[in-house]
Amino acid sequence: IPSPVAGTLEEILVAEDETVEVGAILARIGDGSGAAAPAAAAPEAAAPEAAAPVAAPETTPAAPVAAPVAEAPVAPPAVAPPAAAPLATPPAPVAAPASPAVVSAPAGSRAMPYVTPIVRKLANDHGVDLQKVSGTGVGGRIRKEDVVAASTGTVAPAAPATATVVEASALRGTTVPMSRLRKVIAERAVASMQASAQLTSVVEVDVTEIAELRQAVKDSFLQATGTKLSFLPFFVKASAEALRVFPIVNAVVDGENIIYPATENISIAVDTERGLLTPVLKNSGDKNLAQISQDISDLAQRTRDNKLSPDELSGGTFTVTNTGSRGALFDTPIVFLPQVAILGTGIVQKKPVVVTHNGDDSIAIRHTVYLALSYDHRIVDGADAARFLTMVKDRLEAAAFDADLGI
Repeated sequence: IPSPVAGTLEEILVAEDETVEVGAILARIGDGSGAAAPAAAAPEAAAPEAAAPVAAPETTPAAPVAAPVAEAPVAPPAVAPPAAAPLATPPAPVAAPASPAVVSAPAGSRAMPYVTPIVRKLANDHGVDLQKVSGTGVGGRIRKEDVVAASTGTVAPAAPATATVVEASALRGTTVPMSRLRKVIAERAVASMQASAQLTSVVEVDVTEIAELRQAVKDSFLQATGTKLSFLPFFVKASAEALRVFPIVNAVVDGENIIYPATENISIAVDTERGLLTPVLKNSGDKNLAQISQDISDLAQRTRDNKLSPDELSGGTFTVTNTGSRGALFDTPIVFLPQVAILGTGIVQKKPVVVTHNGDDSIAIRHTVYLALSYDHRIVDGADAARFLTMVKDRLEAAAFDADLGI
């Protein structure tokens, strides 16, 4: 039976399973202050008890509950000591049914169904108040979809990312004539592709030992030579040595003749504002790393400053182009006629590599580089190119350049 008012159940006037008349008082509800009920109500409660002779014997201990409590204020002698025990025990079993009358929900609130931790975290991430979300799951359970739907109306859209501003070249939308140098480069590139049968072979080289050598001697090398020790002098030195062993890669085509030069004159590709130029490092095979490094630095600077003589741009027998200095992994460079080969060096990068030591394999972080050899298949066979590349690779990976530093 629902209570008509809210309060604390202070007194039960009828026993469990007892039959009472319609309209009879069943219990008294107070404000929780502990004040006793008015004494005038006692006779009204006693009348029904007297008119109920059919009560079962087991209910007789509960009958005195109403009488002693009601009469306690006016007739203390009538309260028997044994009657105190039954007074404390009856409220225990009936406390649970009375709880709905005691607790009243705040206006506008509702009981929230069980919410899984994932849904609760999602709501927290999106700033969604679960009390305001209507669940569409079984029994009104709140699902992830409910939180996402609610978030669209409660979370402000994220601020747009700042657009990357790229400075556009002034040449956009213009037409300019080719420079004389660009015309020469274009004509020679096309002529090379039309007059020769070019293809490219590539090897991957572990240059970790060279990287460690550079790190160890960079300060003393700079002090002794005035130049920084890069990877390029090592590539040129190893190539010059391999050209001596495989002169077909260092050859020059003259009509139907193959000319084998007596020296290794390596052209170094230099990127300038005017275009690509290839000054020649004469007698490369006779120079140590210090001399090669100094010559490359000098030639590159004078090439950019347009201070080279015509003789310094001619007579090359082999070319090295370092596109890795601009971040290229590798490329397939075009052979400069009348030469028959060109070596492209890619960027030196660190990556995980399988290393074998004493028969055991392991993974280690190593410095690696791709070397790409483009060659004229009219006179250079694939096997020749592979043997040349393998010798360069072995020389670089051995890194026995201490005696060739020149410092």
